[in-house]
This record gives sequence, structure tokens and C-alpha cells, in this order.
Amino acid sequence: MSIDKVVASVGEAIAGIGDGATLMVSGFGPPGQPTELIDGVLESGVGDLTIINNNAGAGGRAISDLFAAKRVRKVICSFPKAIGSTVFDDLYRAGEIELELVPQGTLAERIRAGGAGIKGFFTPTAYETELAEGKETRVIDGTPCVLEMPLHADFALVRADTGDRYGNLTYRKTGRNYGPLMAAAADVTIAEIAHLADPDDMDAETIVTPGIYTDRLFVVDGGTTEQEKS
Repeated sequence: MSIDKVVASVGEAIAGIGDGATLMVSGFGPPGQPTELIDGVLESGVGDLTIINNNAGAGGRAISDLFAAKRVRKVICSFPKAIGSTVFDDLYRAGEIELELVPQGTLAERIRAGGAGIKGFFTPTAYETELAEGKETRVIDGTPCVLEMPLHADFALVRADTGDRYGNLTYRKTGRNYGPLMAAAADVTIAEIAHLADPDDMDAETIVTPGIYTDRLFVVDGGTTEQEKS
């Protein structure tokens, strides 16, 4: 099979991301964060973005740099407070960025639902809180629940450890976090990987994201980051 999803540059990897795009970005703070791809988006100059991520910037760079450059119109996340980053706080208090706060489990399930074709689900989380305002509620088996809708994105930017030219991906430890869910929930999935493997060397039993979900692969110079080695 001649499929080869590997691209030669960050610019080629993020091609097509334009103003107003919705981006899912993997990472739980720095682990699993596709820093090279995020930097590429920053350098491309696109703006008016919606970012779906666990954190509203962490570690003082990457997504925070997009916020600082005022390229992001809205963020959907579960954890807007991040150690080492005050950029989002300042923009939010100034009314320069929109926040949709989602409980962490609900965020993961909304992304999973987007990838699985589920058109909505009921959860007791957030019932009778501000986060449930304006949403349909229903009592199921005696438990009040809130209807939550799936999340989709134009592009998913994910960080994996190893991939092959078909787009099959494996992850390293906590770097796995949102990557597999986001890879299935976007129109175009772009993976930043540390290691490119021969397809014959990929153990099918360990592949987490099948290549059918991956559109482009960018191999990072230097491979595994210091964060991933720790």
C-alpha cells in the first residue's frame, strides 16, 4: 500500500487552517501538547480561532502564545486557571476572549460523542448549576440530568509518541490524554510525533489511534521532549 501521510514541514501540516477555524488541541497542560503545530499556527497569522483544550494555556507558552497574540476568540475548556500562565485571565477579565467552561468528564465525553456520532447525552454533572442554564434537563431513573451536546472541530492537533506512514499512532504515558478522542472528532487530524516507525514494526495490539483517523503526520526534530522523558 502506497499511503504516506508524512509531511515535510509544519507549514504543510497545518495547511488549510484559516481564520475562524475551530481547533481541538490535545494536552493536559504540557504533556501531550503539540507544541510545534501550535507554534506553526501562531506563525501562520490566522485568527478568530476557537480552541478546545483541557486548559486555557499552561506553562506560559504554546496555547498561551496564541492568546497573547489575540488570535483566539473563544476557548472551550475544563480548567481555565493554569500555573505559570496569566494571559488568559487578563484577556477574560478585559472581555477580550469568550469562555465556555465544561466539567472535565463532560468535556471528554462531549469530544468522544463528536467522534462516535452520538447526537447528545444526559449527565447529572452540573445539574442546578450555572453551567446547566439554558440546557434541557430530564429525570432519568430518579436522577436529574442535563443534556450535553457533542463537540466537533475543523482540525485536531494531537501529540503522539510514535506513528507510521499510514497514520497509526501510539502515545506515551500521560501524553495520551485527549489525543485519541480528538483524533476522531475533527474533519482533519494532524499528528505531531516524536518517532516515525516502519509499519511492520508497529504492534497492532498497541495502536491506540488507527490511521483512518489521521490525515497528516509531522515528525518533530529531536524526537521525545524533556517533558515526555520525565
